[in-house]
Amino acid sequence: MNIYKLFKDKKVLITGNTGFKGSWLSIYLHHLGAKIIGVSLKPHIEMSMHNYCRLEDFIEQYYINISDYDRLLEVIKVTQPDYIFHMAAQAITLTAYKEPRKTFETNVMGTVNILESVMKVDLHVK
Repeated sequence: MNIYKLFKDKKVLITGNTGFKGSWLSIYLHHLGAKIIGVSLKPHIEMSMHNYCRLEDFIEQYYINISDYDRLLEVIKVTQPDYIFHMAAQAITLTAYKEPRKTFETNVMGTVNILESVMKVDLHVK
């Protein structure tokens, strides 16, 4: 299948889109013609890839914590994405050692929140 046709005019929700990899994925899918919906925390540094590329100029951005089930569910209900790329995570090992509960809530329960939201809204996402 032609990748341009796959994402052209599709709504793509990307969690963790303010991170380095999430920013690049947002840019790439935008260039393929997708309508990007970002769900992430605000960038923690001024010169993040997200800020540098001015991603807010061409995506629908929601600054929420992936652990906030109610707000995540509302975004998914409102936006009705065709695709979801779940990239939100606490990936820094030292932080994981210092804050294991928060890391677990983000990495595990954040994923549970995505899956449960999709089931509750009855989306047929890819």
